Amino acid sequence: MACNSCSTGKDGQPKGCKNNGTCGTDSCNKLTVFDWLSNMSLPSGEKPFDWVEVRFKNGRKDYYKNTENVTLSIGDVVATQAPTGHDIGMVTLTGELVRIQMKRKSISETPEEVLKIYRKANQKDIDIWHAARDREEPMKVKARQFAIDLKLEMKISDIEFQGDASKATFYYTAEERVDFRELIKVFAREFRTRIEMKQVGFRQEAARLGGIGSCGRELCCSTWLTDFRSVSTSAARYQQLSLNPQKLAGQCGKLKCCLNYELDTYLDALKDFPKSDIKLQTEKGVAICQKTDIFKGHMWYAYEGEWINWHKITADQANEIIALNKKNKKVASLEEYASDLIEDTKTEFENVVGQDSLTRFDSPKPSRKRKNNKSKNAKPQGNKPKGHSNNKNTANKGTADKSSNSKPNPKEKSTGTAPTNAVKNAGGNKNKSRNNRSKNKKKPQNPNQSQKNKDVTK
Repeated sequence: MACNSCSTGKDGQPKGCKNNGTCGTDSCNKLTVFDWLSNMSLPSGEKPFDWVEVRFKNGRKDYYKNTENVTLSIGDVVATQAPTGHDIGMVTLTGELVRIQMKRKSISETPEEVLKIYRKANQKDIDIWHAARDREEPMKVKARQFAIDLKLEMKISDIEFQGDASKATFYYTAEERVDFRELIKVFAREFRTRIEMKQVGFRQEAARLGGIGSCGRELCCSTWLTDFRSVSTSAARYQQLSLNPQKLAGQCGKLKCCLNYELDTYLDALKDFPKSDIKLQTEKGVAICQKTDIFKGHMWYAYEGEWINWHKITADQANEIIALNKKNKKVASLEEYASDLIEDTKTEFENVVGQDSLTRFDSPKPSRKRKNNKSKNAKPQGNKPKGHSNNKNTANKGTADKSSNSKPNPKEKSTGTAPTNAVKNAGGNKNKSRNNRSKNKKKPQNPNQSQKNKDVTK
């Protein structure tokens, strides 16, 4: 029954928990206490405390006296004394911490009837215990059906067999008192064992089942919480929580245990606040509290008949006005106090993008198609008509225009290339030079040269 970290021997018997009961497995239940005195030796001449804490199913714990001086450690399976027969449990705490636990739970060290530890459980005891544990689940199904047949408003939550399988304890939950005398007769006739009925609360049942809370973590009652304190709706009112049963109730159907965790802190903070039902008497009218911010120490008041307009003041200012009202004095208005708490909200907002404008993507970008079309249709600067202005090389452009518009000179030879000035002004654009070459090739040749060619052919 021990975990791997609890040093289980070859025979299946645990030798003791290496983690002092904090490994969180079956042998080290969530209700165990960390033995921080395990590595400390006792003073000379002092005997170790002879009481041992033993855990049973569902976190049930009892304290037994080690009269036989058996060497025990956390995780050992032992046979303990029971009212009839014996029971099998697991050691969860030894040493001086047991004395502290017994004192905290008001358990006497010298009771009239002392429950003893018989021995470490042998293999036969463990086999009988395992066989009894295997019978619990099918018995629970039948027991629930019997309760439904008898129309009893109760729920059988769990069954626990005694270690020697001589008695079965039925745990149940119910809203009201239930008469289960007839049910016990049915159980005794069907299961052939002694029956004991024990009622548990809904929180104990939720702790046994476990689950995930609304906070995203495992339930406190199933991980570390050992005692259940009563929780009232006043705890939610003090913390200014909405009285919504769906949000305030846990998986057990009752108010969440975590409502009590910060209640004392809220109560200490509320000592500096005046009661919300006290009205402020002013010359402008009577003001009633509408809201309280415990963390910032602010209170909001509204005049009777002007419920829309709220005025924010501090708790100290409210106490000052109440002190004046007790002396039959009135302040002019709440606006005098509220004007000191006006905040400039313009500085709270910053440009998270940086120095860039938020509208930098609004202006449309020019399409690339138009640029490409213009570059294709553009003519060389040497062939531009007269009157076209340009920043650079205006004189050269003018000469180039004259040469392009003038008639071909018969004395000049056609080289098939553009004028030199036009080529320079074109900026070395290959596309433009290719267009100029294709245009110059299509120009008619010199008439004298063509005549010479005809004579040669003849």
